[in-house]
Amino acid sequence: MGACLSLRGSEAELLRKRSLEFLIEAEHALRRGSYDVACFLAEQSLQLYLRHVLLKVVGDYPRTHSIRHLLGEVARVAGSREVEDFMRRNRARLLALEDAYLMARYFTREYGREDAEDSVRSSRRYLSYSVKYWVRRHELHRHPTSQGRDLKELEVMGGEDR
Repeated sequence: MGACLSLRGSEAELLRKRSLEFLIEAEHALRRGSYDVACFLAEQSLQLYLRHVLLKVVGDYPRTHSIRHLLGEVARVAGSREVEDFMRRNRARLLALEDAYLMARYFTREYGREDAEDSVRSSRRYLSYSVKYWVRRHELHRHPTSQGRDLKELEVMGGEDR
């Protein structure tokens, strides 16, 4: 059992690291004018971070690409109306991020600069919210190093309001 938990911890850490790297790459793509790529990477960043949270808290995550489904699972696990309210308030942007996952990969829709800016900004904001929410809830305090590192990395990358 200990080895299994260790593997989950390693997987969770890898998801956390990739999530932050994808956000950095989304910002680079935005600056280069690769708007489709920026939208896709912004969505991937948030999706991976939510999987990281669920893996840390419950040891597994749903096999889905839906950010809303992952957030819904976070809300269920946490028993949190706050997360549910967050999802309701941000429904349109969450849907737009989910669309970016599919549209940038499989369809011929082109994203413009404003779309990419909104996707990257939204992903950063939601990722920051997720980190801060779990820090407040103390659910991940068994692993405070990665939380503090996440917050510092987000601040270095420009904070949640960038």
